[in-house]
Amino acid sequence: MLKKILLFGLFLFSIEWISGQDSIQYLFLGHCYQLTIPGYHVDYRVEQLDKSMYEGIWLGGDVTTESMLDYSTISYIDSIFHLGNPETHWALGNHDARDGNWEWYEQFTGRKTYYAYTSHKICRIIMNTNILPVNCEMLNDEYQMISNVCDTISQSKYLILLMHHGIWHDVPGLPQPGSYAQSDLKYWNANCDSVNTPFVKTIYPQLLKVRARGIKVICVLGDMGAGPKKFDRLSTDSIRFLGCGLDHNNPADQVLIFTYHIQQQLLTYKFHNLDSLLNAQQHVVAGNR
Repeated sequence: MLKKILLFGLFLFSIEWISGQDSIQYLFLGHCYQLTIPGYHVDYRVEQLDKSMYEGIWLGGDVTTESMLDYSTISYIDSIFHLGNPETHWALGNHDARDGNWEWYEQFTGRKTYYAYTSHKICRIIMNTNILPVNCEMLNDEYQMISNVCDTISQSKYLILLMHHGIWHDVPGLPQPGSYAQSDLKYWNANCDSVNTPFVKTIYPQLLKVRARGIKVICVLGDMGAGPKKFDRLSTDSIRFLGCGLDHNNPADQVLIFTYHIQQQLLTYKFHNLDSLLNAQQHVVAGNR
């Protein structure tokens, strides 16, 4: 493993580059749309960031202001994040989903808007929290997918749920999502069994059973940035809850980098200031010229 240490002002900042197959990294980005230029764009810092050093990009939603209003926009998103890469995952946000055309998502990713994927002993469930009970067939199908994974997972070391919205209302040990996320879907329903099927009553108990089998469980949301820049809490039942997001070029914006140490089968994570991360990469590139 090669580690470069760079000094910016009074802050010591480090970036790890992958050497061989000692470890791999995943970059999580939330709420990364840009407002200051015409059209529908990703934050310019995300555009400039060298994303090739990561095994995969995990998107927490709201990639642009209207991601699927025009075909040209999702084509542009694909050019930035390579949506067909099996290690790229996109949990749709409201700005991504509200114009419909979800078939474009399926065309570019080769997947439904909700699915499960496993590699390197890490199972990921990508949720579409925009599905409403008016579409019971799709909502129930997503819930069944989640249940099937939780019932059968055995070989993975980690189960990670990626989602956009703050649906963690009343999870033991956590503050309500409205205190850190830009959404607090108190009445979100996981399925159409009744009008009272929130995350804490339907999905969370299944996660506890997974955790009881020795598999670590992490939930990550991307609908953040305008208020707190990051969220990191352990529930009363030892489920990890994380979140972060960008807010229109705010210098305090945070991203999340997961590092998987292959030999130890250990997943770690760290929040990074996006401006510092970009400056560090640009400094290294300039130094190598």
